Amino acid sequence: MDLVTCYAGEPDGFRGRVFNVNDYGGATGRDALWADLVQRNYSAGGVVCAAVPIMTKWKWWLAYKAPAKIFIINENADYFWLDRAHLSQLRRFAMHRLGISGSAAVPSLVRLIFFPITLAYLLLYAGTVHLRRKLRQI
Repeated sequence: MDLVTCYAGEPDGFRGRVFNVNDYGGATGRDALWADLVQRNYSAGGVVCAAVPIMTKWKWWLAYKAPAKIFIINENADYFWLDRAHLSQLRRFAMHRLGISGSAAVPSLVRLIFFPITLAYLLLYAGTVHLRRKLRQI
């Protein structure tokens, strides 16, 4: 078992190889990491989707590129395979993460609906304040 991480050092008691994404910087960093990983010929790969969005782009890029079967792991160590048979689980998982499931759905959807109105009001207010300041300087 190997690990792709952004944290320095190795976990205690871990016996696999650790690939640190910080070692793969620059324009060709992802390609170099992929070259190192493709040599290992994995048949399965796990993606940890905890409540903290660390390495999100790296995780989903690797899940997309890997020819291995991918499984999603949450912070409770629950997991499910990322395939068509588990799309309903993935949908429920994503809705829960986005806060649009259960009792949190209504406030989230109301915020989503009112976001453009709120943004327009704030931009109009900021524009008015700056315009009044400019007019006073003249």
